[in-house]
Amino acid sequence: MMGWRSRLGFLVPPGNPTLEPEMMALVPNGVSLHFSRMVASGVTGSLAGQEERNREQIASLDGTIGLLSLVHPNVIALAHTSTSYTLGISGENDLKQKIEDKYQIPFITAFGSVVASLRRLGVRKVALGTPYAMDTTLKGKALLEAHGFDVVKFGNLAGVSNIYDETPERAYGLGRQVDHSDAEAVFISGVGMPTIAMIDALESDLGKPVISASSAMMWNALRVAGVRAAVKGAGRLLANSW
Repeated sequence: MMGWRSRLGFLVPPGNPTLEPEMMALVPNGVSLHFSRMVASGVTGSLAGQEERNREQIASLDGTIGLLSLVHPNVIALAHTSTSYTLGISGENDLKQKIEDKYQIPFITAFGSVVASLRRLGVRKVALGTPYAMDTTLKGKALLEAHGFDVVKFGNLAGVSNIYDETPERAYGLGRQVDHSDAEAVFISGVGMPTIAMIDALESDLGKPVISASSAMMWNALRVAGVRAAVKGAGRLLANSW
């Protein structure tokens, strides 16, 4: 039986090549991963048109979730951080309620997982780094603040032509760029930019927790599915925060 411990379902943007391998690198023994592609048109991974793609993904979620639900996952995760920036708190809460009522499967989002992980670590003051355009970055900052966090510094990665072409080395540099002495943790937004391979090094160099959207999402998916497994090599959140 595949997923004899738990089955985790992920809704993935159509052009994202990063999410599956990063989740596979984190999965504990006995847990199976299942992926379904969301629907969005335009140039995937580009900064232009991101808001429009977010809205298109939201509008087509029902069909995508319907297919993913056929494998009977223990949790479904929306693996796209900036979609939450489009939804806002009330929109995300409404979407979560609608999906859970219809499919009877727990539903989480990448950004909601970040909020849960920051609270689990007792963080109030956070530094934010993104690979987005500045208007999307500001939406992320505003949403963190709406959830009660103090964003002591924020910034976006320069020279991004396509998020999916970025590297862990560039993600590491972004974390160094936005860190601040008042920040209790650093949050790197976006599941399209690779982050998992650099989190341990960045935490060691900064001396504080580093959370990416991807690491937080796996932590939260495992938690919601009832799997208490320490995952080494991707930061203290996954290694210790159970």
